[in-house]
Amino acid sequence: ALAGLSSSVTYAVVWALLATAVAFLPMRWQFTPGFCLLLAAPVIIVVLGFQHGWLAALGGTAAFLSMFRRPLGHYWRKWKGVQQ
Repeated sequence: ALAGLSSSVTYAVVWALLATAVAFLPMRWQFTPGFCLLLAAPVIIVVLGFQHGWLAALGGTAAFLSMFRRPLGHYWRKWKGVQQ
C-alpha cells in the first residue's frame, strides 16, 4: 500500500489516476478502459465502505458519479427510452 494507506484507499487513488489518464485519450480509445473502470468502481467503493465506514463510501460514490456523469446519464436516458 502507499505509505501506510489502507488497500481500499490505495485502490481508490489508483482508480482516480487511471480514470484521469483515460479521459485524456481520444474518444474512440476511451470505451474499453472506461468500461473496466466503470465495473471496478462499485467494488472499490464497497471495500472502502467496509474498511472506513459509510461516509467514505458516500464520498467515493459522489466522486464516481461526478467523473462518470455524462456516460451514466447517456445510458440512463437510453434505458428510459428518452430521445436526445
